[in-house]
Amino acid sequence: MSLTRLLLRSLRRPTTIPTITTHLQTLTLTPHTQTRTFAFSSIEEAAAERRRRKRKLRIEPPLHALQRDPNAPRPKRDPNQPDTTSALVGPRLSLHNRVQSLIRAHDLDSASVVARQSVFSNTRPTVFTCNAIIGSMYRAERYNDAIALFTYFFKQCGIVPNVVSYNFLIISYCDNDEVDKGLEVYEYVKANAPFSPSAVTFRHLTKGLVDRGRMDEAVSFLWKMVAEGQGADSHVFNNVIRGFLNSGNLDKANEFFDELKSRCLVYDGIVNATFMEWFFNQGRVKEAMESYKSLLDKEFKMVPATCNVLLEVLLKWGRKVEAEALFVSMLDRHTPPVVQAVNSDTFNLMVNECFKDGKALEAYVVFKKAGTAPKSKPFAMDTAGFNNMIMRYCECDMVDDAEKMYGELCGKSLSPDVNTYKALIDAYFKAGRVDEAVEKYTKMVEAGLRVIPTYANKWFSEMIENGKIEECEPILTKMCERDPKPDATTYDFVIRGTLWNFKL
Repeated sequence: MSLTRLLLRSLRRPTTIPTITTHLQTLTLTPHTQTRTFAFSSIEEAAAERRRRKRKLRIEPPLHALQRDPNAPRPKRDPNQPDTTSALVGPRLSLHNRVQSLIRAHDLDSASVVARQSVFSNTRPTVFTCNAIIGSMYRAERYNDAIALFTYFFKQCGIVPNVVSYNFLIISYCDNDEVDKGLEVYEYVKANAPFSPSAVTFRHLTKGLVDRGRMDEAVSFLWKMVAEGQGADSHVFNNVIRGFLNSGNLDKANEFFDELKSRCLVYDGIVNATFMEWFFNQGRVKEAMESYKSLLDKEFKMVPATCNVLLEVLLKWGRKVEAEALFVSMLDRHTPPVVQAVNSDTFNLMVNECFKDGKALEAYVVFKKAGTAPKSKPFAMDTAGFNNMIMRYCECDMVDDAEKMYGELCGKSLSPDVNTYKALIDAYFKAGRVDEAVEKYTKMVEAGLRVIPTYANKWFSEMIENGKIEECEPILTKMCERDPKPDATTYDFVIRGTLWNFKL
């Protein structure tokens, strides 16, 4: 057996040695001919994988990105910077909403009191709350009050204003015939504010200068805007163009219009509306319509605000066919959420024109109108649109139709506001339907809407004169449950009316 094993070993040696040698030769001869293998078959596949991983990180961020070290100090906010929207939370958001509700109820004095008193509380107002009350004072043409509130909040109480705050101050000065003070504010912002003036700043200043006939300064500000990198703002150019047109300088107006078109591939159609208005005033109807058609030929995707200005000009000068065509095209382009081509102001313009012509039935058809294009969708009407219909019906003594609109408003899951109830209550009292007026007054108070003293005293007077004294007490009691409380004159009015009734 040992001899046999020896023979077998001798037979295996020549076969194994060459095999190993050949394999070693292969390894030593071909080390550089092998190619490196990658995880992806192509560059495109690798790029797709990177994008997939980034999307995953956005959807499912790593835990360390979500968990902040509780011991790490929070980054301190620069006290010289204005509030950001992240400050509008908790009690400060509740304060903001309370002030906004008073503004919507047209009780600007109470809104101002609440905002001013909150400065001395633990819940100081944000810059957004301050801007809200200042802006409401400006829109009510109470320019001195707007300027006084700016001084109070931002100079006396140390709240840091943002660019919107300064813009409200500038336009208040300009509309109050104090353009020079507005210019001083602009220079102050440039020198001291941590931000630059916005395009809106230049709109306000150029409008104020043009309205005072200071065209050279307005043009200077236009070029200053362009030099500061703000771009060619259509509204600023429109202010300058309007100024030259009003002074009869059509050539200069066309020169600036050409400059705007050379700087912007797409510009705002309000410039064409300005030319149309001027041509119509001059009796040059053909040129006005040529300007309008030249705008349509460009096929710009115009926002509702621009189209509404065009609609207003066309309706004002009796071009109802063209206005109707523009309205229909806007409805056809309305494909939310991609394209918002109309708003409630668009419908209000068309509805008001129908009522102006005595076509109340046609007004409702227009109110319900929708586009016929394949992708167009009906406009989801808001409370402001319903209010306009209700007020127009009440003006025409069509109270029952106004009541139907009120029911439709409530059925759309929308909330009636102060304007809704005011129009209906006044209309019911005017028509002698006191019970319906009291019912609406009660609903208004139960909804928690603020009733300003002017309205409250007027309606309580109507109730007392019509023998509804007992109904005054629960309404007044309900009003007292919410802040701010009714005005002292309201209490005095109801008490005197009650005593007078007992004497009788």
